Amino acid sequence: MTAIAFARTKIGAAALLFLALLHALSPAAAQSVRIKDIADIEGVRDNQLVGYGLVVGLPGTGDRLRTAVFTRQTLIGMLERLGVNTRDNEARLETRNVAAVMVTANLPAFARQGSRIDVSVSALGDATNLMGGTLLVTPLLGADGEVYAVAQGAVSTGAVAARGAAASVQRGVPTAARIANGAIVEREIPYAMAGRPTIRLALRNPDFTTARRIAAAINGAAGAPVATATDPRTVSLALGGRDPVAFLTDVEQLRIEPDQVARVVIEEASGTIVMGANVRVSTVAVAQGNLTIRITEMPQVAQPNPLARGETVVVPRTEIEVDDQAGRRVGVLQGGVTLQELVRGLNALGVGPRDLIPILQSIKAAGALQAELELR
Repeated sequence: MTAIAFARTKIGAAALLFLALLHALSPAAAQSVRIKDIADIEGVRDNQLVGYGLVVGLPGTGDRLRTAVFTRQTLIGMLERLGVNTRDNEARLETRNVAAVMVTANLPAFARQGSRIDVSVSALGDATNLMGGTLLVTPLLGADGEVYAVAQGAVSTGAVAARGAAASVQRGVPTAARIANGAIVEREIPYAMAGRPTIRLALRNPDFTTARRIAAAINGAAGAPVATATDPRTVSLALGGRDPVAFLTDVEQLRIEPDQVARVVIEEASGTIVMGANVRVSTVAVAQGNLTIRITEMPQVAQPNPLARGETVVVPRTEIEVDDQAGRRVGVLQGGVTLQELVRGLNALGVGPRDLIPILQSIKAAGALQAELELR
């Protein structure tokens, strides 16, 4: 290969790479997402488990048995099952090394018997710290009352707590802990995908347009009308004798452009405002300003000259500032402005996030905000 041919090859490869990057950064490609990221397979879900148990081995930070009656009863019952009789000396049980806890876990779909899952442990009584404790064997029950897993192991809080005579410091929550792989699955939840005539996809954000686009993408890839959007949340797939695992694998990798409702979400507690890309505003005039009065007291002490007859007095000095924000003007937002133009126009008026909340509410009340306004 000559030098000229080699240079042309490099230029051609660079051009192809540049075109590929342009295509990847195009709006259509940037907004397309996989179906698996916006929809779930109906019936394939987690199941919540809960149990009640004891954490032992705490360094004096457990429940007080005089006030935590349930901890005392559980401890006595556990010791009796192990052959230790404490009923005669029940009043003398004063240990602070035991804490009653609630244990929760999520049993994932298709979890098999013998597999392990993570569990969360939370103090139920007046224990102050679960650090260093060990959870004893705790059955985890499902909503039907059946035992699906058994948890046990050393707990890990991930918190730091220290206390001295005059000060204390705490980072995190020492009364909540986790046990990685702390439960063993004892019972499986049956779910058979083979032999099913249909499988349904459940959209996480219901929308008619998105459901129709998903069905169209699946039908185009399959070359047959196998997908039907039955409602804004559900797309039904006819397997027709196909391997469900292989078919769903191909379906999950298909990309579509989801549609979204024009919505403005406002969280007044933190001053957070989130606006969707489809938010539009009709022609409206916006004026925003506040009256701020600052009063500063700076008293001064007046003393007589040395050897002079007089008294020391305090002379008041008061400074008053009035800020009516007269520099802010009325802004006119033209009809059909986009989200970017709306933000740019309000920023030009010097409007901050806290001031933007009542402005958006007023624009919505005037009927000029073409979007849903959700307050939290």
